[in-house]
Amino acid sequence: MIQAADIREWRDHDVVDTKGHKIGVLEAIYVDTITDEPAVATVRTGLPTRQRLVFVPLDDSLLGPGYLRVSYPRKQVRKAPSIGTDGILPAEEEAAIFQHYAMSYQPGSQGERHLARR
Repeated sequence: MIQAADIREWRDHDVVDTKGHKIGVLEAIYVDTITDEPAVATVRTGLPTRQRLVFVPLDDSLLGPGYLRVSYPRKQVRKAPSIGTDGILPAEEEAAIFQHYAMSYQPGSQGERHLARR
């Protein structure tokens, strides 16, 4: 598992898919609020005048020299739920990220957030 402190050092580095195709640039990390482990990254994609942040899970991710390789194809990541580059992930939209990647989602018993930005 990649440690949160390690990932912070990789901000602004390329994010690539399993075939090495560039998806975008690492922007931020969201941790699982229960385990405090890195769970999801935001990746800056798009043209310089129309950028957005897409979400990609960090399960089976691999750090390399100057890049973060994620275990999802570029096409799937680029179609993932996104926010503006100055946006914040609303709690009610967390489930959509998990659904896009066919992952189970369970908020806290009192409706607490599952993800928190680092």
